[in-house]
Amino acid sequence: MEIQYVWFDIGYTLLYMQRETTYQKALQEFGADISIEALDRGFHITDKLFMRQYPGVFLKGSEVYMPWYLGMLNDHLGVHVGVCELNQRWEEIKAEVRDYWQPFEGAAEVLTRLRAESIGLGVISNWDLTAREILDRAGLLKYFDHVIISEEVGCHKPSRQIFELALNQADVPPDRCLYVGDNYYDDAVGSRKLGMHPVIVNRYGRLGIEEINDSPVVTDLAEVIEYVRQLKTNPADQPITQN
Repeated sequence: MEIQYVWFDIGYTLLYMQRETTYQKALQEFGADISIEALDRGFHITDKLFMRQYPGVFLKGSEVYMPWYLGMLNDHLGVHVGVCELNQRWEEIKAEVRDYWQPFEGAAEVLTRLRAESIGLGVISNWDLTAREILDRAGLLKYFDHVIISEEVGCHKPSRQIFELALNQADVPPDRCLYVGDNYYDDAVGSRKLGMHPVIVNRYGRLGIEEINDSPVVTDLAEVIEYVRQLKTNPADQPITQN
């Protein structure tokens, strides 16, 4: 099966937030000193918990879920700090950071290599109207032929509608498409409704997604290139990473 088009999610697939360093600074002001490594792991586990247990909550305003989210994160970290006060200070620190969203190392190189193999590239993302600007500032917008953003089109993953819109714009059959994302319940479940091939990026291997056994998992975007080649010779939709 030759893949003609690769679609990407944005957050924690192509881009990441500078949340560990900023949250560490906020915690330190409240007397808690947590390593960047522990924070990175804690955010990852909390992300996956919310994706699994509370689907769709990240589509709501951060004022709805953030105190709840930070309460769970802090519990995992063993931190006992007033969440509302901490969140307010964290927001102030984040506001001072330029380009809070950053591209993962190697993201541009992966997109360049896929383009060199004559593969079309697109984005399908649950995001607000800042998506294109953020991608542009990260230097990635120029790589994409089509960008489908939920706030712009009025529907969101895992709905069939947003994937249908993308396929219609690109004029490509779903079974010739790969969808790359970090949220199994939005990305794999949604894209499979139309017959796309999903692959989940989980940079901690199986950590946080232990319940998932029916979707390919990679730990780095660079592995997507090999997976595209693998599908060409072996169309069976099998995981290529089993950490």
